[in-house]
Amino acid sequence: MKVLFVGPTLSGLVVDGRLAAYPEIVCRGPAAQGDIARAVFEGATVVGLVDGRYEDVAAPWHKEILWALANGVTVLGAGSLGALRAAECTAYGMIGLGEIYERYMRGELYDDADVAQLHGPAEVDHLPLTEALVNVEATLRRMRAEGVIDDALVAAAMAAARAIFFKDLSFETVAERLGLDDAQRRDFTAAARAHRVDQKRTDAMVLVARMAELPDARSVPPPWRMAEPIRWLAFLRDLIAERAAAEA
Repeated sequence: MKVLFVGPTLSGLVVDGRLAAYPEIVCRGPAAQGDIARAVFEGATVVGLVDGRYEDVAAPWHKEILWALANGVTVLGAGSLGALRAAECTAYGMIGLGEIYERYMRGELYDDADVAQLHGPAEVDHLPLTEALVNVEATLRRMRAEGVIDDALVAAAMAAARAIFFKDLSFETVAERLGLDDAQRRDFTAAARAHRVDQKRTDAMVLVARMAELPDARSVPPPWRMAEPIRWLAFLRDLIAERAAAEA
């Protein structure tokens, strides 16, 4: 079983838990702590992490990613929180993909706020309500490359975007922070929308394509041995008890 954790990054593409072009992949919502471990218990062979939860509940734990890898599960990350976790766990065998992952690896990105965005619940397909910083930056770079804005405005807009809380980030709020007049704000916002780059979605689709190529089977576990402290063992016991209760 191949399991993909995704939400706002691929909003509008998942129907009844599947992507039309990749029906063999089971799509679930953004991962919270324990969701990757649950997928391993359920028999997952390949896990793709794109979106994760991190504010209302605990985010996916590094330990459960390592545990999945230790059990021969192929774990990939890209696009959003998955790119950050992949950069943190690359040394242990997690596969990172895409430009955002590469930027985390180079140290250009370092925080989950760089990929965070406000979005709606599952009932509205995790509809994005704000722009992610990585998409704003990619859009600004494209605007500069196409001669829409100059280097000075790019630098000012980049600084403005980084100063805005992720729940408020949009092309409109960037324009407001720049101190443009009404006409300039409208022109800037319209140009940004016309040249918008969704780097998160692009990277996520690279991950999906890679998942489709991989065999639906677990691999040989890595040579390292994962330490299992008391807290982790208690966490596993709770998941086992939860699974037993659900099957009763």
